[in-house]
Amino acid sequence: MSIQTLIEQATIPPESGAVSSSPFDADSFNEAVMSTYARFPLALERGAGCRVWDTQGREYLDFVAGIATCTLGHAHPAMVEAVTRQIQKLHHVSNLYYIPEQGELAKWIIQHSCADRVFFCNSGAEANEAAIKLARKYAHTVLDIEKPIILTANASFHGRTLATVTATGQSKYQKYFDPLVPGFHYVPYNDINAVEAAISELDEGDYRVAAILLEPLQGEGGVRPGDVAYFQKLRQICDETGVLLIFDEVQVGMGRSGQLWGYEHLGVEPDIFTSAKGLGGGIPIGAMMSKKFCDVFQPGEHASTFGGNPFVCGVALAVCQTLEKENILQNVQDRGEQLRTGLQAIAVKYPNFVSEVRGWGLINGMELQADVQLTAADIVKAAIDAGVLLVPAGPKVVRFVPPLIVTEAEIDLALQAVDQVIATVTA
Repeated sequence: MSIQTLIEQATIPPESGAVSSSPFDADSFNEAVMSTYARFPLALERGAGCRVWDTQGREYLDFVAGIATCTLGHAHPAMVEAVTRQIQKLHHVSNLYYIPEQGELAKWIIQHSCADRVFFCNSGAEANEAAIKLARKYAHTVLDIEKPIILTANASFHGRTLATVTATGQSKYQKYFDPLVPGFHYVPYNDINAVEAAISELDEGDYRVAAILLEPLQGEGGVRPGDVAYFQKLRQICDETGVLLIFDEVQVGMGRSGQLWGYEHLGVEPDIFTSAKGLGGGIPIGAMMSKKFCDVFQPGEHASTFGGNPFVCGVALAVCQTLEKENILQNVQDRGEQLRTGLQAIAVKYPNFVSEVRGWGLINGMELQADVQLTAADIVKAAIDAGVLLVPAGPKVVRFVPPLIVTEAEIDLALQAVDQVIATVTA
């Protein structure tokens, strides 16, 4: 029995008229939309839970979730109700006024994290941009650094704006965008000696290291978890030197790791951290959180027209409350363990094809052997044909980031599909 047949037998019945009345035209799409994505040949138009349907009515298990974004899957009742309620009430006003929904969401985040203050924006890149600006102002006004430097890691990913793409330690994202923003220096991830050397070497004249910006687990860099001892030593160094410790939690935050925040896996608290993706469950929102001591922004120094408006904050608060009310973190831990165990069994079965499985909670990566001619994108394409949506994390790592509500049966189906795909491509 094929994986697609198994999925169809376990399906949510499609709604009446689910298939588009007019066929999707990729050529006309490409004529109108800039070619900033190498898109897979798939047009999706409907979702329910962890399933999505394309314009031809074919069903897929969604283990991409908008790239770790659709926390509650698709069309979750709590989000449908929140969207409906808020759009009928008030969807947007300026931050020139108090926004009650924004205050309630900020309070929830503070109550469930180490943060004392929250700034709202629209995306992960904007949240990281805000963190960079806050760190620079803190460097100038508190640390008395004329030319602050922020350390980031090789293979990191922090966004696509000029500052955040510069912070990103991958040259492939920076090509053709010179001149890049000054004030960043890269070090190997999980290498404390490199950090200590950089702080010593860069302390010259007007230049000094003011902050260290890292992901608790590198997502786009290949799903690489942070080392506990490394991060605890970083915290010690920052405490001793006054350097700010900033965590990019855009991908691992909001329960994706099995804890609400990735830093909880590491036994340390950051001074500043960022969130987006899963915070709104697919509704665009970003947030930059800080401890009180480094909240040095004054009115007019940073802002966002759409950031924290009533609509996005009302929906994001519903996502946060649902995570808590339905004990979804426990599901993330259980299903994450199930997924890793299953992927590790596949790695044992195909040792010449799979080199390693790693991750936290429901962000997991399966790395292909270096000498395998196929790329992660090739595996993703084959998985589409098998009825499962996956996403690459670099050239050799296949990433598994399903909605946090994924079920035991859906994990089993995805594992069967991956086994079938690898058996086919290695035959």
